[in-house]
Amino acid sequence: MKLLVLSDTHGDVFSLKEAIKARNEAEVIIHCGDGNSEFESIKPLYPHKHFIGVKGNCDFCSDASNIETITLEGKKIFITHGHLYNAKYGLFNLVCAAREANADLLLFGHTHNPLKDYDDGLYIVNPGSCHGYNASYAYIDVTEKGIVASHFKL
Repeated sequence: MKLLVLSDTHGDVFSLKEAIKARNEAEVIIHCGDGNSEFESIKPLYPHKHFIGVKGNCDFCSDASNIETITLEGKKIFITHGHLYNAKYGLFNLVCAAREANADLLLFGHTHNPLKDYDDGLYIVNPGSCHGYNASYAYIDVTEKGIVASHFKL
């Protein structure tokens, strides 16, 4: 299953749509917070895609949850923005939360810095910020055999 993972769009609907257009084959679009209103507003434009979003520290009026845990292709995915786990100060709290959830893949944002890492069975991905000059996103292929993640700039 192909995933488009975005975060921290901060009102940049143009970059959000451009990322979706660039990876149109993605079946699932995941937003890791701080842009939930524009994420919700574009859903009707792509009725054939599955959308999952979490609330970030700047999503004041959002009803989204702070954490989502889903299973795709037999892989458990832990999704959060990162602010509740002090992501700007390191990965320890995030990794502990993902491991406690028995996740295979941790997706988070908040830092605006793209990250792709692997730690003892846990894939860790931050798509960066899909906003402005250095807008970035992650594209992840999840299969029964494994997880392959890549970063792209718009």
